[in-house]
Amino acid sequence: MNQNAAQKRALGKYGEELACIFLKDNGYTIVERNYRFHHKEIDIIARDLNKLVVVEVKTRSKNPYFGGAWSMTRQKIANVTSAGYAYAQMHAPNDGVRFDSIICQENKDGSFSITHEKDAFCAPWRVY
Repeated sequence: MNQNAAQKRALGKYGEELACIFLKDNGYTIVERNYRFHHKEIDIIARDLNKLVVVEVKTRSKNPYFGGAWSMTRQKIANVTSAGYAYAQMHAPNDGVRFDSIICQENKDGSFSITHEKDAFCAPWRVY
């Protein structure tokens, strides 16, 4: 892994840690992190009262042009929702599931801003 890839990976892990702290501070319980279902990964699985919450975290360094929401592609959403529904069927079949996103954006001073969007996405419709 080259240095640039290692830096991106470290930044992503840091963003996931910030997201977990944010969720805990807002009353969520963290159930799992980096859950894998086949080749798909869910960054954070949490509980908000009696609802299972699947959270996709995007972390961005100082970049005035594109935020983390730009990287939420249709394929990424399809992967996260299919893994999330599979997790819910296995571990919480009677609970609802919600798909949230958290964007961790680095500010010019090195601090991070966190944007939490509840019900950010759902399983995409197939287009024929």
